[in-house]
Order: sequence, then C-alpha cells, then structure tokens
Amino acid sequence: MKWFGLAVLSLPTILLFLAMTVLFLATPHIAADLRPTDGQLLWINDIYGFMMAGLLVAMGTVGDRIGRRKVLMFGAVAFGVASAFAAFTESAPALIAARAVMGVGAAAVMPSTLSLISNMFTDARERATAIGVWAASISVGVAIGPLVGGLVLESFWWGAALLIGVPVMALVVVAAPFAVPEYRNKEAGRPDVASVLMSMAALLPIVYGVKELAKAGFTLTAVVTIVVGLAFGVAFVRRQLSLEQPLLDVRLFGNKVFSGALSVFLLGAIALGGVYLLFTQYLQLVAGLSPLESGLWILPAALALVAVSTLSPIWARRVQPAYVVAGGLLVSAIGYLVLTQVGSVAGLPMLITGFYILYPGIAPTMALTTNLVIGSAPPEKAGAASAVNTTASDLGVSLGVAILGSVGAAVYGSQVSTSFTDALTSGDEALIARARDAFTDGLNVASGAAAVLALGAAALSVTLLRNKRNKEALVNA
Repeated sequence: MKWFGLAVLSLPTILLFLAMTVLFLATPHIAADLRPTDGQLLWINDIYGFMMAGLLVAMGTVGDRIGRRKVLMFGAVAFGVASAFAAFTESAPALIAARAVMGVGAAAVMPSTLSLISNMFTDARERATAIGVWAASISVGVAIGPLVGGLVLESFWWGAALLIGVPVMALVVVAAPFAVPEYRNKEAGRPDVASVLMSMAALLPIVYGVKELAKAGFTLTAVVTIVVGLAFGVAFVRRQLSLEQPLLDVRLFGNKVFSGALSVFLLGAIALGGVYLLFTQYLQLVAGLSPLESGLWILPAALALVAVSTLSPIWARRVQPAYVVAGGLLVSAIGYLVLTQVGSVAGLPMLITGFYILYPGIAPTMALTTNLVIGSAPPEKAGAASAVNTTASDLGVSLGVAILGSVGAAVYGSQVSTSFTDALTSGDEALIARARDAFTDGLNVASGAAAVLALGAAALSVTLLRNKRNKEALVNA
C-alpha cells in the first residue's frame, strides 16, 4: 500500500511542476484571446511560482501542526478549483488572480508530499528509493509541461491546458485518505503570520522592480520598489533571528555547502526559466510551428533531461559531485551561447541544437543539489532544509521568467513600439519581419545573460561544493 501511496504523492508533484511550464506554449494563444499587456503576460506565467515559493515554508509548518495529509488535501482542492476558474476566465487580471491561488494550493501540496514520504518509508534504502522517485517526478513535470500543452492546444483552447489539474487533484483527494497515513507533530510551533507577510513583501517588490529595471531602466518606480523589497528582506531576517521557532532558520545559510548548493541551483534555474519561455515562443511565433509540433521538438530534450537526472547520482559516486554539477552547467553554457547565434530567418536548426545541448546540461544540478542541501544540514533541521530547497527551485524558474523575460521584452521594445502579438496580426509584412527580428534579438541577449549565469554557477560549484563528505553522502544514499 505504501508504494501505491508513493504513486499518489508523485502524481501531484509532476502536476505542480508541469503547471509552471504548461502555459509556455499557450502564451501566444492567451495573448491573442485576452490581450494582456507585456507586464501582465509575464505575471500570468510567473505569479504561480512566486506564490508557491513564498508560502512553502509556512505551509510546511502548518502541516506539521494540524496534519500533513489535511494540508495536502486542502491544497489539492484549492489547486483544482483555481485551475477550473483559470481555464474559463475572460480577462488577464482574473487569470493572474487564479494562477496566484493555484500557487497557494501548490505551496500546501508540495511540502506535504516529501514529508509524508519520509513518514511512510522507515527503511533507509526504501526511503532513498522513494525520495529518488519523488525527485524524478519534478524533472518529469518540468520536462513534459510544454509537450502536454502542445498536445492539448492542438485540439482545444488554451484553458484546457489548465483543466489537467482538476482530475489529478480530484484523484488525490479521493485516494489520499486510504493510501497515505496522517502525520502531525504536536510540538510544532505555530506559523508566524508576520514572517509570512514580510517574506512576500520582500519578494514581490524586488521582482517587480527588477522587471521595471529591465524594461525601462533606472526609473523612480524601479528603484523605490527594489529598496522597499530589500528593506522588508532585512526586517524578515532580523525577525527570524529573534524568534525561538522561526519560519525560516536563516542560520542554515552559514553553512558553506548549504548556501553554495542553493546558490548554484538558483542561478541555474534562473537561466533555464527565462530562456525556456522565449524558446517556446520562438518555436510558434517566429518559426511558425503548431503547439503540437513545438512540443514534439521539445520531447527528445525532455527525455535526455530525465536520463541524465537518473545517471547523475551514479556519476557522483565516482567523481566529486561539485565537478559533475559544474560539468553540466558548462555544457548548458555552451547551449546558451549557441542560442545567441539564432536568427529570425531559418534559425530553427540552430535553436534546436542549442536547446538540445543546454537542457540535459542542467540535469546534474537538479539531481544532486537536493542531496547536498539536505545532507549539509543537521538532522533536526532536515525538514527546514528541504523546504528551502524546494523554495529555491520554484523561485529560480519564476525569477528566470521575470528577469530574462523582461530582458527579452526590453530588447524587443527598444526596436518595435507595437506589441509582438499586435505586430504578427497586423498584416503588415514589413512590421512582422521587423518584430520577429526584434524578438530574436531579445532571445539572443537573454541567452547570453543565461550563459553568464550558468558559468557563474559552475564556478560556485567548484569553489564551494568540492568536499569529500559530499561524495561519501551520495555513495551511502
């Protein structure tokens, strides 16, 4: 029964990360239907990840106190209902709000899945296998999101891509009471509401300010919002240091391996998140492929990602994990550099080549940093370390969409005053060609920035993660 329970917990894990990328191929259709501004379009894609990242630690604490299975089921219901609402919404602000609620539901589900797996599997070897399956579920979700979106969009409207979450979460609600045992820690502290609000007040203004910075330069709005976010961030850290039971134990970041592994993963995820969005839009809007054709082009790279994710722990038992991670990031950097050479005319072969190089290259980072983060924390802090690691993964992809997506939009806006969607539907061939050139230039610049991030992450890996005990921890896992 516990292996069936693992399947029940793995299914929403795949869905939650699929939901981060499933709209990438639907973005042009949403733009044509709802006519959002460029800023609204970015928020549609990344508000889900920001809400999920901002509430993960708080939801984990709530689960410890009132019951992890209860929180799992609450999150499943919230996610399913919000998904149905989002599928049929008729305005960009309503879609952003629905995606935000989906993020709240995801934040409730995600920490419950991993912590319940730890409770269900008491044998160390079985637990390692189960956690490996859970980690692979994340890679699968990220990888197949665009393909699933392409398959759905081939026959249905863009909202159908969001309806996928309804039956999956309904299955979780029905099966969890029978397949997953409840767990509650009566000694767990209450979540500090002020800390939750302060963390969101730090995160969202900084992201908004960075977007404005990329789009319009050093405007008063950009500078003020970033300063406000940083001020809340400082206040958040100070509050955590003063609490007996902090929402986030910031002292964990004093461990070099812990903070180093998180930094490496965050930089790698930022690079991938932004370029992934621009890549999928290029396939449809510049290369003229259908959603299904776009998804099929992505499929080989997705399969390679899953394969390399599976092999990475085996390689890391023979070679320093730091070198395996750094090697993968260097391969990704080469792929990003290839994308800087893509043109708007006949650029598909170069685009596909670059993506097939960079996508599997990120797999060692995804596969190994979780072990390094949790293994570097004291046993009594393993739960907090797990929550922080998951937060970094969600936040990284969302920041990539926000930052590199804004970079691409800024490059486009410096050359064409009309939105990309309006240009493509204008019927003016000269304007369409100029818009495609400008979009491709934005992809080139964003890819160059991603290459720099990947190289920086590789350098951090070799500098901070080179540790004999890291290798031994993976061997004994």
